[in-house]
Amino acid sequence: MTNPLPWQKSSFSEGGDGNTCVEIADACTHIAIRDSKDPARGTLTFPPRAFATFVEVLKRDTSGTAT
Repeated sequence: MTNPLPWQKSSFSEGGDGNTCVEIADACTHIAIRDSKDPARGTLTFPPRAFATFVEVLKRDTSGTAT
């Protein structure tokens, strides 16, 4: 039997129901991401180091400093 992942919703969720964002779960060996509006549809998974790089690129792109 497997334990369910500890999903956490982004603190930047919009709207009153908070369902317009992503949820992230840290499973130690990988980071999983899913759509909070349709969590059963599927997940993306990244090794922790690749996820950290992914987040850093997103931060740069949204701050307008990406080249």
